[in-house]
Amino acid sequence: MGGLFGIVAKNDCVMDLFFGTDYHSHLGTSRGGMAVWNGKNFNRSIHNIENTQFRSKFEAEIVNVKGNMGIGCISDTDPQPLIVRSRLGSYALSTVGKINNMDEIIAKVFTDQNIHFMETSKGAVAPTELVSVIIDRESSIKDGLLKAQELIEGSSSILLLTPQGLYASRDKLGRTPLIVGKKENTYCVASETCSFANLGFKFCYELGPGEIVFLTPEGIEKVAPARDKMRICAFLWVYYGYPSSTYEGMNVEVMRYRNGAAMARNDNVEVDMVGGIPDSGVGHAIGYSNESGVPFGRSFVKYTPTWARSFMPQDQDIRNLVARMKLMPIPELVAGKKLLLCDDSVVRGTQLRETVDLLYKCDAKEVHIRPACPPLVFGCKYLNFSASRSEMDLAARQAILELEGKVPEKLDDYCDPTKPQYHCMVDCICKKLNFTTLKYQNIHDMLDAIGIDKDKICTYCWTGKE
Repeated sequence: MGGLFGIVAKNDCVMDLFFGTDYHSHLGTSRGGMAVWNGKNFNRSIHNIENTQFRSKFEAEIVNVKGNMGIGCISDTDPQPLIVRSRLGSYALSTVGKINNMDEIIAKVFTDQNIHFMETSKGAVAPTELVSVIIDRESSIKDGLLKAQELIEGSSSILLLTPQGLYASRDKLGRTPLIVGKKENTYCVASETCSFANLGFKFCYELGPGEIVFLTPEGIEKVAPARDKMRICAFLWVYYGYPSSTYEGMNVEVMRYRNGAAMARNDNVEVDMVGGIPDSGVGHAIGYSNESGVPFGRSFVKYTPTWARSFMPQDQDIRNLVARMKLMPIPELVAGKKLLLCDDSVVRGTQLRETVDLLYKCDAKEVHIRPACPPLVFGCKYLNFSASRSEMDLAARQAILELEGKVPEKLDDYCDPTKPQYHCMVDCICKKLNFTTLKYQNIHDMLDAIGIDKDKICTYCWTGKE
């Protein structure tokens, strides 16, 4: 994924920028960076955060940086922000999203003989640099941001900081959020509202899909209106959004309580304790427990003082090792018990299989798994949520392959809980991952738990429909 935080103020804002960016650390795994305008030039710093927290990388140097405007980024992809000097002026740029048609856009801009790109260490073009080239080919920054929306297939939310102020451009279908916060003499814009409260910001405005605004310490100027069509990612609430964040009027933790309660109403399994796979499964589990009356308990805890997040390393074997080592069972709460665990989703299932095996080794009697969303049958085309994953790595796809001998051209029956193919797939996943039972949340109750217009929510990874 990735997260953005920008700020404009009448006074020095560097510490707010530092902490505001840090509050997006749950969204990215690769690089963290900040760019500050000090009245004369941009001061930029970028660090690798694959194995170290963002905050520890910047604490020592941040005390020597001053400025009243800045942007920060937690990135899954290229190092950013970029500092660009062009005929439109100097600016700092950060992006979040996924560009599926990069080669096509690169070929288009190469018609200008003066265009070139700096290749990354892997020989690729950085998405943020491509966005800067798209912008610089237009007659104004506004036109450049609109052109980026027009050309990019996938998504791209953008923060662009000039010496005069900050442009914020939400991707054209609103797949990722951008929300403006306000306090005295200061405005911020963020991917996550969890960055607001402790810094003293109050909700001010949420950009619509494709909307562009320009922020200065004096206020908000609307540069381009919102578009009519929205496809915000449902996984913001189910999985990667932070519990204290709110998008489109629905808080993440509230949604998870509602979602877990709906799962409980549709379940009749008899268990002794309900728990959540930390961290994002916990909210769903609390909702399930409250609705069912079955006690909530922690069958294991995370040892976070030294272990990084399990999805951080790019190598899957290392990710599995980290996930296994940081979850510590509590045998006294597990032995002889029938356990029900809520998780945000089942992707590959390898980490969850190891977690369940760990509980069985502690003499758990039964382990029932309740994912908070339907089976993931399709890889995300629109966000950088699972860029390193092949669709055939998905537990659902592996089950379909095992049942069919090949992946059929149409997968509709495997996405429909009323079809026997769906139940065969779920049974196959359950047996392979060694669960006592497996029951997924249905898409209708999940969307009801989100509580906004269903037509505004992207459900492609579950339905294959855009």
